[in-house]
Amino acid sequence: MATESALLLRVFNLNCWAIRYASKLREERIEMIGDFLSQEHYDIVLLQEIWSERDYINLKKKLSSNHPFSHLFKSGVIGSGLCVFSKYKILDTFLYNYSLNGYPYMIQHGDWFCGKSVGLFILNIRDMVFNVYVTHLHAEYSREKDRYLPHRVLQAWELGQFIRHTSKGADVSIMAGDMNMHPGDLGMRLLRELTGLHDAFVETEQFEGPQDGCTLLPNNCYCSQKELEPFPHGIRIDYILYKGLSKFRVKCKHLATTTGTAPGKSIPYSDHEAVMAVLVVRKQGQGESPPVKAEEFNPHLVDTVNEARTEMRVGLHTAESQRYSSGRMAMLGLLLLLLQAGMGLLSFLGSEMGHTFPKFSFYMLAFLAFAVLLVSAICYVFHTIEVRLLQGTEEQMRLAVQVLQDKLSSS
Repeated sequence: MATESALLLRVFNLNCWAIRYASKLREERIEMIGDFLSQEHYDIVLLQEIWSERDYINLKKKLSSNHPFSHLFKSGVIGSGLCVFSKYKILDTFLYNYSLNGYPYMIQHGDWFCGKSVGLFILNIRDMVFNVYVTHLHAEYSREKDRYLPHRVLQAWELGQFIRHTSKGADVSIMAGDMNMHPGDLGMRLLRELTGLHDAFVETEQFEGPQDGCTLLPNNCYCSQKELEPFPHGIRIDYILYKGLSKFRVKCKHLATTTGTAPGKSIPYSDHEAVMAVLVVRKQGQGESPPVKAEEFNPHLVDTVNEARTEMRVGLHTAESQRYSSGRMAMLGLLLLLLQAGMGLLSFLGSEMGHTFPKFSFYMLAFLAFAVLLVSAICYVFHTIEVRLLQGTEEQMRLAVQVLQDKLSSS
């Protein structure tokens, strides 16, 4: 592929904030997003938080002429929210669910019910194999007291490993989504260094948008102003990342984001800003060195993985404490049930003597004891699984550090 015939690939990414019965003006905004995409003719459209199949079908109908190929990744109780629309034929798809994704009893946050995942779809464009990934990681509800940080770092590790192992046969890898992490956060550093993916905002030749490429802006009426108080310019948590493999090189020629209210409208498309990139893909010329593998030659990766291991241990300590507390509550529920059994026996014996316990109080105490036992037992099992997964991930990271150190010492 000569330079003059380089492929220009237009990529669109947006967290649509389309939660049924919760997101404001959801149907109107989905209609706006569909109208915008049908006019702009992007090659690849990657969307998150499309949690209504009806919204997906409406978008599919509206985009069918320009994007005849699409896929909705289904997962969890209410769905992963991930979907893609493509100008090119989708050859294959695969969905990987992250091992840990918050807590089922944190209903107000809801991440556990979504089944946060990474979706992979494969395209063939001009005889080049493209592995395209779309994902949405666990939300950060408090930066000061982020109880989900170990889960999000684990997700970043699994995402990086998934991309590494599935992209070996590809010519180009593209990853986009709502990462719920700032550019310098541990999870983002781990992902970039583990995979060698390039950040489109950092390496673009031309950028149009707000300062620092922020995708959560204070002037967006749907954003929480309180959460953005420490960040007057906003924060960047939505990304387009890419990497050329095999004999191909990828560069970002142009990157842009939306900036709040949609043109000609009184509302924005979402509480997030869209990220739009023009990628240039070309075959490397003679004499150019092939891309190096970041996991083999990046000395910073050892320190980053060790930092992630520390975060796994912090999460492990918390999970073990929660498991211990759940176990104690389960024992309390069991003791209450045994006490109720004793009361029932006494009541049976007392009925012959004319002395019985009030039935209402007896049944209420029995129900309370059973509820405590059941809920605590479920939490104990869940946190036991959490402990095992954190232990397993920390062990994976320890092995990876050993391999990296051996390679660095021999290079």
